[in-house]
Formats: sequence, structure tokens, C-alpha cells
Amino acid sequence: MARINLLPWREEARQQRRKDFLTVGAIALGAVFAGAVLTHLYYEDSISDQQALNSYLQTEIAALDLKIEEIRDLEKTKADLLARMDIIQRLQTSRPEAVRLFDELVTAIPAGVYLTKVEQTGRSVVVEGRAQSNARVSAFMSKVEAAQAIGKPRLMLIENKDKTGTGLSHFRLSFDQVSQNQDDASETQG
Repeated sequence: MARINLLPWREEARQQRRKDFLTVGAIALGAVFAGAVLTHLYYEDSISDQQALNSYLQTEIAALDLKIEEIRDLEKTKADLLARMDIIQRLQTSRPEAVRLFDELVTAIPAGVYLTKVEQTGRSVVVEGRAQSNARVSAFMSKVEAAQAIGKPRLMLIENKDKTGTGLSHFRLSFDQVSQNQDDASETQG
């Protein structure tokens, strides 16, 4: 029998399988590397898009913060203007009250009573004056009580004419001024 040496053929087949294995391994390694690079690029792009979106949102938030501050300033200005309008409206409604007060005082002062001082604090009015007698002060208080724009007289001080040395009694009287709005409200309720 002839002797055939199969060893070189087997060696060549083994070499070919090794080459094929290394080729497939290199291709697989290249595919894994390419996949890793593509995944890295995808995530880098996503991160950059998110950062761009965040910076856009921050600029929009800053713009909205400025608008909110502007709105707060406008609301404060509005509140100030409303307060001023309210004060002006109250002054407009109370403007005739001073005239009514002096008109009522003129009609309430009886003969023989002279006022030397009129002082108003809020709705309370304090008058000081001289009278020929205590009865005239009493008559003055009665007329104040009966008046429409003023009422609730309270005698704070009365000095006899002997003490003053002028022949006239000195008195101090306080009373409340009734506003027109209170009169209107009581008429509508009654």
C-alpha cells in the first residue's frame, strides 16, 4: 500500500479554519466596536439636544420671570390707584359735610352764645365758647341734639361767669357729626 501523507492537508485545513475564525472574530469585533461608536454618538446627540432644550427653557423662564415682575408692578400700581380713587371718592362725598356742619351750627347756636373755637377730629367735633348763662348752653345742647347733621352732645366743661371774670360762662362741648350716608342708610332701613 502506498503511503499517503495527509498531514499537510490537515495542516492546511487547520490553517484555513484558523484564518476563517480570525476573520469572523475580526468582523464581529469590528461590528461590536461600530455598534459601541454608534451608541455613543446617539447618546451624545441626545445629551446635546437635551442641553439645548434646557438652555431654551431657561431663557424662556427668565423672560417669564421678567413679565411676572412687570405684572406685580402693575398690580401694585393698580392697587395704589384704586386706593387714591377711594380716597378721592370719600373726599367728594364728605365735601358737603363741612358746609352742613357749619350750617347746623349756625342754626343751633341760640342768642347769647358765642363760639371761640371749633375743632374736628374724625367724626367728633369739639366747640369752645362763651355764654351769657348756663341755660343758654343747655338750649344749645338741645338744638344740637335736634339737628340732623350733628348730634349726641356731651358737655365737657363749664365755668361759671364768676370764675371767668368776663361776665360770661366758659364752656366746652363735644358732639358727633352724622354723615349723609348714615342718614340715607337709616332712611332706607326704616
